Amino acid sequence: MKHFIALVHKDEGSAFGVSFPDLPSAFSAVDREEDLIANAIEALRLWGVDEPMPSPSSYEEVTAREDVRAELAKGAFLVRIPVIEDDTRVVRANVTFEKGMLDAIDAAARERGLTRSAFLASAARKEIEAA
Repeated sequence: MKHFIALVHKDEGSAFGVSFPDLPSAFSAVDREEDLIANAIEALRLWGVDEPMPSPSSYEEVTAREDVRAELAKGAFLVRIPVIEDDTRVVRANVTFEKGMLDAIDAAARERGLTRSAFLASAARKEIEAA
């Protein structure tokens, strides 16, 4: 899975700003720190709609940049953000679960009005975004 390094900065009394040194026009802002990763993933996804996704720079390449080092000196920090590309292809996968777990998955999916596949895809996306 591809990851881009994001630069997160926050001035007193403002939202968290998220930018990507490799993707100058990709950015996000969030009020709550716990929303950083999910919003940054969405910013990458939206950027990828209009532009081909380049190869991400390494941590060493990003931290060698003068502009990044200047932001870090002012209190910004770096975060790795996974790229979850939108791909409309549907692929069949065979998975194995313990019977009780499968019953719980099916019940949770029904409660939410989802198919088993949609529920599992949603749960997987949330887990990846939270990592």
